[in-house]
Amino acid sequence: MNKLTYRSLWIILITLTNTVFTFAQKNPQWIVYQGSEGAGKGKHIVFVSGDEEYRSEEGLPMMAKILAERHGFKCTVLFALDPKTNTIDPDNQTNIPGLEQLKTADLMFMFLRFRELPDEQMKHIIDYTNSGKPIVALRTSTHAFSYSRNKQNPYAKYSYNSKIKGWEGGYGKQVFGETWINHHGIHAKEGTRALANGLQKNHPILRGVKDIWAPTDVYGILGLPSDAEVLMFGQTTLGMTASSPLSYEKSIMPVAWIRSYSALNGKKSRIFTTTLGASIDLISEDLRRLLVNACYWAVNLESQIPEQADVQYVGEYQPTMFGFGKYQRGLSPSTFEWNK
Repeated sequence: MNKLTYRSLWIILITLTNTVFTFAQKNPQWIVYQGSEGAGKGKHIVFVSGDEEYRSEEGLPMMAKILAERHGFKCTVLFALDPKTNTIDPDNQTNIPGLEQLKTADLMFMFLRFRELPDEQMKHIIDYTNSGKPIVALRTSTHAFSYSRNKQNPYAKYSYNSKIKGWEGGYGKQVFGETWINHHGIHAKEGTRALANGLQKNHPILRGVKDIWAPTDVYGILGLPSDAEVLMFGQTTLGMTASSPLSYEKSIMPVAWIRSYSALNGKKSRIFTTTLGASIDLISEDLRRLLVNACYWAVNLESQIPEQADVQYVGEYQPTMFGFGKYQRGLSPSTFEWNK
């Protein structure tokens, strides 16, 4: 082979390498926000999004930016992706790249619904859960997994409707305290007014939290374990605005609670769960504050929760209304890049 041929091959190789590198940079499979100064400096939160209805792919990057810029946490956000294009596809229930990031996480912040992940991805979530590290879980995470395609899969016991002994109700029931029950409020017609539990009024997670209204409806919660501490109850509102009157015909339901989960290594994981959290719910400043406070508490920083945590948006935030099939097409993780 002559020198010209070697040189030509070398040029082609360099060109291809640069092209692949550029594509990878422009089309990352997840996004990382490096923390600034703050109480969370040195702590890593991994946000795991993937639901078809409530736009977790919009809400979680917004919360991650706040926690990074306002409070110092390093925040990594993962998405359900189309494996062919690396574009965000909430309807794809079988692919969330980057879950290996949980190996270095101090906190998993989850918003999933009916996922059926391949074994190599699911293993990272279960390994994290069994590590004794904390979890913050939003809305449909009570029914995060559904192994409908392969009920013989070793991870099928984590399905929301599991009847396997020791794992009745699946991951949501056993880890968070409840699985999917029903819509207690009328879906897409009634909202939720969140009411602080007076018995927990001094809990650090409720610090500075005064007024939460959300357009998503109250979920039915019927069987929380005895160790669960309810921080907030939800009362149905007869309409989809913050000024809608309360419904006194429907009982209140827990909408935010904490508990411990006994991991395989004997450690007790701190667990915070709320059935609120759709991207449009997060317009509520005090809901954002509740979640920021929950992250502090989860990683044992409750003594540093401010009296009024800064939860102002970093950049613009214009969430999409919830609903099936209504997600924004053509988004990729790089859409949410944050340039200071």
